[in-house]
Amino acid sequence: MNKLSKKAFEPIDTEESGLMKSIESGEWRPVKDLKKQKKIAVEAARNTLKKDKRINLRLSQKDYHQIQIKAVEEGIPYQTLISSIIHKYLNGSLANKQ
Repeated sequence: MNKLSKKAFEPIDTEESGLMKSIESGEWRPVKDLKKQKKIAVEAARNTLKKDKRINLRLSQKDYHQIQIKAVEEGIPYQTLISSIIHKYLNGSLANKQ
């Protein structure tokens, strides 16, 4: 059996660090009906990830070419990159480049 290094348990960012501290300090409590809550969470996750609508989008040749280049750099299909950009914009997490 492989032993995990101590580094494997170090938080990757401040958000994860805060979550780890709150768990260790006993702030988290079990839910009353785990099976029901798990079912609700799984359904929400499925609905979030479900891509069931198609759109047609016209882009300039230059924008189309640039989005394809960025997608290759990210290692993802260009449609996935466009979808991700739209999702981030709608959730307010798309940051302006300064």
